[in-house]
Amino acid sequence: MNYQQALDFLTELTKFGCNPGLERIQHLMSLLGNPERSLRVIHVGGTNGKGSIAMMINRILEEAGYRVGLFISPHLHSYTERYMINHQPIEEERFAALMERLKPILVKMVDTGHEHPTEFEVCTALGLLYFFEEKVDFLILEVGMGGAIDSTNVVQDPLVSVIANVTFDHMDYLGETIAEIASIKAGIIKEGGHVVTAAWYPEALKVIRERCRKMGASLLEVGKEIKWELREATPARTSFDLTTPWGDYRDLWVPLAGQYQAVNAATSLGVIECLRSAHEVSITDVHIRNGFARSYWPARLELLHQSPMVMIDVSHNHDGARTLSAALKEIYHYHNLILVLGMLGDKEREKVVAELAPLASMVIITKPLSPRAGDWEGLAVEARKYVDNVCVIEEIPHAVAKALENADAKDMVCITGSFYMVAEAREYLLEEFSPVKKNA
Repeated sequence: MNYQQALDFLTELTKFGCNPGLERIQHLMSLLGNPERSLRVIHVGGTNGKGSIAMMINRILEEAGYRVGLFISPHLHSYTERYMINHQPIEEERFAALMERLKPILVKMVDTGHEHPTEFEVCTALGLLYFFEEKVDFLILEVGMGGAIDSTNVVQDPLVSVIANVTFDHMDYLGETIAEIASIKAGIIKEGGHVVTAAWYPEALKVIRERCRKMGASLLEVGKEIKWELREATPARTSFDLTTPWGDYRDLWVPLAGQYQAVNAATSLGVIECLRSAHEVSITDVHIRNGFARSYWPARLELLHQSPMVMIDVSHNHDGARTLSAALKEIYHYHNLILVLGMLGDKEREKVVAELAPLASMVIITKPLSPRAGDWEGLAVEARKYVDNVCVIEEIPHAVAKALENADAKDMVCITGSFYMVAEAREYLLEEFSPVKKNA
């Protein structure tokens, strides 16, 4: 099996859909010898900010000299990005070899009367096996969806469990209220564990606190035990002060835009403090400062060009759109905003459009590269409630090119929505703005 064949095999598994529950992944991991039990895991859940928090923790641990595994989903450009060690993606040949080893085990499961694992369950199992065989010092494991019912929750004894926040997303699987969603996300809290959260909805905090009480787990809350104060927010960086029960940290910064990155940093620092105090992990304040300073993460308010400004952001739900809207109002300075938007059909699309379209002079609707795109053109109907100049262009590169053609030097082009749209747009822009093309 080569890399493309491995990807094709995974794609075929999408026919099993999203089938929440742990029985299949638990049985699959037992057939693999339960490698997850030997891993030192930081389990990162929540609605938004999971990737940024995971990356910041990763960078700090790397600065401290550790070999760190990072499991994320979805990927941006290559499936191999889901499995990284010290920010180096798994080699395609290794990915294919692991998939080839898994395939007969999946057949065995079905032959013995078990349901076939889903695509994400196989993705998770491959990662846990890979990081075990690579003997990473720590594995930062990002939850796919939810928590209690997510395949990553096969890990039973994480060093720290993180719930970044709880907002509305995946309501068809997680529940219709904040409390219902929080109860699922809080499922990653284990008995006697250590928990860090930046949740701010009172209903969510109530659920998380009660789960911690019931499980005898310690809890650090951003805004309570961990304080943050913004110093400066620019398109190139965000600087802030943090205070924890263990100390004060002044004038930290990350090379990321958006005030919410200060909250993500506070959450990450809470995890580091837990590792230092509860698990005696050797991490210095210098490691923390340098780790934050290296915390770059693509497609998060990422400015790819000046004059006109061209920015991309994976704001794929309503809460993400609110943070993007705040950044567009508070951080960036431009004449006109041209918005390129493509979202999946199962998201709160009307609320996202209501948040972003009123800021724009022109809106271009495009189609995410996913079967879940649904009635993607229907976004144009919503956008026309707020702005007259709306057009629909199915091909993502053509939609981005149209935006660039209509942008003057002092304008901003903002490309946002689904990972499945932003990824292709980013590839097109990196090629468009590459020095090689400019000099051609």
